[in-house]
Amino acid sequence: MSAKPDPASLPCSPLDETAGLKYFPRMLGKIRLHAEGKLWEDLHGNLGKGSDGSCTGFLHINYDKLKARVLEGGSDEDILQWCQEHGRPLNDTDKLVWNYYVLKLGWNDHISATLEKRKVDGGLGDRHDIQTITHFIDVDEGRQP
Repeated sequence: MSAKPDPASLPCSPLDETAGLKYFPRMLGKIRLHAEGKLWEDLHGNLGKGSDGSCTGFLHINYDKLKARVLEGGSDEDILQWCQEHGRPLNDTDKLVWNYYVLKLGWNDHISATLEKRKVDGGLGDRHDIQTITHFIDVDEGRQP
C-alpha cells in the first residue's frame, strides 16, 4: 500500500448507489478519475477486474465498452440505462441480489484470504471488525475509522 490517498483521488464508497444499484457509481468514478490522471495509484491494478469485473459481468457488459461509454459523458443514471439496453435489464430482485453480494463480499467466501492480506498490507491486520471488502475499502480510504 502506498501513502494514504488524497480524497480528490478517490471514487465514492462501494455503498453508494445509482438507481438502487450499489458499487456502480464507484466503478464509473474510477473510470473518470483514471482518465483525468487523478485516480489513487493503489486502485489502478483492479480497473476492470475484481469488483469492476464482477459488476460488468453481472450487467453482461464488456468493461472496455463501458469505459468508452463513460468517457463519452452523461450521468450515472444515463450510463446504467445504457448498460441495461446493451447488456441485460435489471429488476428489483436482481438489484437485491447484487447489493447483498457487495455488502457481504469477503465474509467467509472465495476472497476472504484476499481481504485478510489486504488488511495486513494496509496495517489493519488487527482489525477483526473489518469482515468485508466494502468495510475495508471505506476504512482504507478514510470514510470510516
